[in-house]
Amino acid sequence: MKSRQGDFTKPVYGWSPQGASFTSERARWGSDKKTLPVGDGTEASECLQKTYPSQLPSLSVILIFMNEALSIIQRAITSIINRTPSRLLKEIILVDDFSSNGEIKVQLDEKIKLYNQKCPGLLKIIRHPERKGLAQARNTGWEAATADVVAILDAHIEVNVGWAEPILARIQEDRTVIVSPVFDNIRFDTFKLDKYELAVDGFNWELWCRYDALPQAWIDRHDVTAPVKSPSIMGILAADRHFLGEIGSLDGGMLIYGGENVELSLRVWQCGGKIEILPCSRIAHLERHHKPYALDLTPALKRNALRVAEIWMDEHKHMVYLAWNIPLQNSGIDFGDISSRVALREKLKCKTFDWYLKNVYPLLKPIHTIVGYGRMKNLLDENVCLDQGPVPGNTPIMHYCHGFSSQNVYYHLTGELYVGQLIAEASARDRCLADPGNAEKPTLERCSEAARHGLHVYWDFKPGGAIINRDTKRCLEMKKDLLGKHVLVLQTCTTQAWEIQHTVGDWGQTNSQ
Repeated sequence: MKSRQGDFTKPVYGWSPQGASFTSERARWGSDKKTLPVGDGTEASECLQKTYPSQLPSLSVILIFMNEALSIIQRAITSIINRTPSRLLKEIILVDDFSSNGEIKVQLDEKIKLYNQKCPGLLKIIRHPERKGLAQARNTGWEAATADVVAILDAHIEVNVGWAEPILARIQEDRTVIVSPVFDNIRFDTFKLDKYELAVDGFNWELWCRYDALPQAWIDRHDVTAPVKSPSIMGILAADRHFLGEIGSLDGGMLIYGGENVELSLRVWQCGGKIEILPCSRIAHLERHHKPYALDLTPALKRNALRVAEIWMDEHKHMVYLAWNIPLQNSGIDFGDISSRVALREKLKCKTFDWYLKNVYPLLKPIHTIVGYGRMKNLLDENVCLDQGPVPGNTPIMHYCHGFSSQNVYYHLTGELYVGQLIAEASARDRCLADPGNAEKPTLERCSEAARHGLHVYWDFKPGGAIINRDTKRCLEMKKDLLGKHVLVLQTCTTQAWEIQHTVGDWGQTNSQ
C-alpha cells in the first residue's frame, strides 16, 4: 500500500504576513503574552522589508537522514533549491546514516542524477556503511562541505522564502555566532502547518530541550527582526564552517540520538562563541510519529547526558545524575572516553559552567540541598512507590513502582520533599509534599506558595525511619482502602518506616554503619 507521505512531494511552505497569526501552543513558558511583540504578523512584514548585502558567504546545506521517506527528502531538496538564491547555494550534501529503506537507495540516487542534470554538481550523497548516530552524521556532512557557511538540517524540513539571507548576513557580521532559524511545525498525519511563536531554546536537567521566554533585553530593543540570544540550540543550525571546526564540530562520542545539541551549545558559549535565534529565518520541521533510531531512546539519552555533564558541567554535574535518578557513584553507565574533549576544553581555554549559568542561562537553577533522591517506598509493601498521581491534580498516591519521573522524589536537607520530575527553573511549578493540617490526606503544592498559605511542607526523615511533619508532628503513612489498595494518610505516627533509593554523601548513615 502506498504510504500517505508518498502523495506529498511539493513544498507547501512560504511566508505570508497575513497568514502569520501564530498558534499559541508553543507558548508554554507561562510568560505574559502582552510582553511578546510577536504573533500578529508584524515580524513577518518587517522581515520582508529587510535588505541584505549583495555579497554574502557561500552556503553548503547538509541534510541528515535515516529511513526517511523519499518524498519527504524530495520536498526538502526542492524547497532549498527554489528558496535559496542560486548564487549563494554551493551544494546540498545528503548524509544517509545507514538506512535500511530500499527506496532511498536506488531511487534516491536516480533522483539526484536528475537534479544534477539541471544543476551540475549541486547534490552529493554520502552513505555510512554502519549506523553512527546524529552527531557523527552531522560531522560527516560538515567534513565534506566546501562553502563558507554550513547549514546542518534534518531531511524532514522545508525552508521558507528568504531563509538563507538572514543566516549568511549574520555569520558574515560575526563568524563566532552559531545561528538557528525559527521552527514551524508540519504535522506528520495531515501536513497541516502550525506557525510557532518566537522563543529561545533551553533545556532541563535531563538535558532535554524546551522553549523559554524571550529575554527582556531583546524585547526592550523593539526590533522584532533582531537576533535573539539563546542558551541552546535545537539541533538544526548554521555556522561558519571553519569556526565550527575550530571549536570541535560535533562530539562524535555522542551516540545515536539526544543531547548533542546541548553539548554543542555549552561548548560554543563556554569557549568563546554565541548562539542566536534569527526571527527572519524560518524553517518548517515535519514532526515524526516516532524516532527511527530505536524504540526506546532512554538509554542513549541518559548516557549522552552524563557525557555532557562530565565534560562541561563541573561542580553542577550532579544535577544531571539527580534528574535521571542515577547514583552519583558507580553509575554503571559507560559514557565513553572523554579525554580528547577535556583536552579540547583546556586548549580552547573555555569558561566554567558556573559562568554559563550566571551569564547565559540564569533561569536554570542548580540545587545543592538534596540529600536523598529516587523511588520512595514504605517498608510495609516494597512493590508500591510514592507517586505524584494524576496531572493536573495535587493528590499524591501509592502506585506500583516503575521507572518514570512521576515517582522521582527529592528530599532536601531543609525539609522539603519534591515529588515528580526535577524542576530546572526557579519560577516553575515545583511540587512539594504538604500536610494541609486539617485533612487526612497529603497534597502536593507549589513549594514557594505552600508556606505562605499556611501549608506545612517541611518534614523530618532519615532512611529506614518515619516521615514526620515538622509542624503538625503527623506522619506520612499508608493504609488499605475498601478495595485493598494502599493509600496515603496523615496520622499519629505508628511504626511505619520509609526508604529512599539513593543518598548523597554520608547522609542517613549511622555510627554503626
